[in-house]
Amino acid sequence: MILLSSFTGFAQNFDKAKLDSYFDLLEENNKFIGSVAISENGEIVYTKTIGHVDIENNIKADAESKYRIGSISKTFTTVLSLQAVEKGKLNLSQTIEGYFPNIPKADKITIQHLLSHRSGIHNFTNDEDYLSWNTQAQTEEEMVAMIAQKGSDFKPGSRAEYSNSNFVLLTYILEKAYQKPYSQLVSMYITEPINLKNTYLGGKIKPGHNECKSYRFSGSWQLETETDISIPLGAGGIVSTPSDLVRFSDALFGGKLVSKESLDLMMTIEDGYGIGLFQIPFHDKLAYGHTGGIDGFSSIFAHFSDGNISYALVSNGSNFNNNDISIATLSAVYDKAYELPTFKVYDLSSEDLDKYLGVYSSKQVPLKISITKDGNTLIAQATGQAAFPLDATEKDIFQFDPAGVVMEFAPTEKSFILKQGGGAFTFTKE
Repeated sequence: MILLSSFTGFAQNFDKAKLDSYFDLLEENNKFIGSVAISENGEIVYTKTIGHVDIENNIKADAESKYRIGSISKTFTTVLSLQAVEKGKLNLSQTIEGYFPNIPKADKITIQHLLSHRSGIHNFTNDEDYLSWNTQAQTEEEMVAMIAQKGSDFKPGSRAEYSNSNFVLLTYILEKAYQKPYSQLVSMYITEPINLKNTYLGGKIKPGHNECKSYRFSGSWQLETETDISIPLGAGGIVSTPSDLVRFSDALFGGKLVSKESLDLMMTIEDGYGIGLFQIPFHDKLAYGHTGGIDGFSSIFAHFSDGNISYALVSNGSNFNNNDISIATLSAVYDKAYELPTFKVYDLSSEDLDKYLGVYSSKQVPLKISITKDGNTLIAQATGQAAFPLDATEKDIFQFDPAGVVMEFAPTEKSFILKQGGGAFTFTKE
């Protein structure tokens, strides 16, 4: 969520050179690779792209470079679903047993339950084994069988819980309703009518077609694995650019894609969820949009009706807190003070890191953190979570910017204090 202090009106002539410098510093310090765009009243007023499409082959990114946008795809799928309702091809209150009789409680789950994350269908990407098969192509039959086997987490309609399974199933429902592939539906009913040139359902990433690979940073940018698009589909398989995303945002909120009644339904929030949209607070203003993440990609788009502003960020690698980047970008646009980042570097050899290594536990939280090293980079991994690199900023102090984590070690006491989100937790070496 983007949380800012108060701001004034839109600054048409904001300091673009300073904002360019902000992104240049991120690039020079290996903090972020990606692209942003801002529009006002349907006109793009700022874009910036840094980093590479393909680091291994030194292919630089540009304004036309395409990124996987992850769960922002759900907003596209929601638009297609509501268009189908408006055409009489679907009904929000219809249940899904006719499509998926093997899904538990299918006779109680409606199209609207899927769209609003109120189906109770288990989210398959939460499972520990997901990353063991996500790079392998899956058929519709295999995906539906797997989703059915995972079962139901709660009574349909009783509450909301995010589930990618909902939107994978919606992809198949749309294909059956129209008797056309999802990729063609995106083109026919969204990208062609509003002239989006760089937005479509992805496939195998093709850097030669200006499609970005994704990366994680561990001393250097390391190539991430590539989820096969047959898995996320309308839940997370679309590729786009930030310029196309703000155009999509402007068209959606400008009434060019769905009716006012459908848009109002999308913006109706229950238990924190709208239909294909979230609320994104910006001090006393409120945007609607969505975030996304898949492999090393991350993204956000947001629309502020007050001022008719749309904003989008897409990234194929981040070693920084992307929310801070959004705050800086919007602060520049709205003429609010923000600082250019400074990055402390505290050089350590591989041998210097040995005193920190080990497994640590805490009486305050029920997890353990393993501290290892990769060359001269310290690596942390909490129970059940992915490993992440730590940057040395001062003597015995390390941080992981993307999650706002600071770890202050006391080697002689064989402990460290983990600081995150205003909390401080003491861990002791076992």
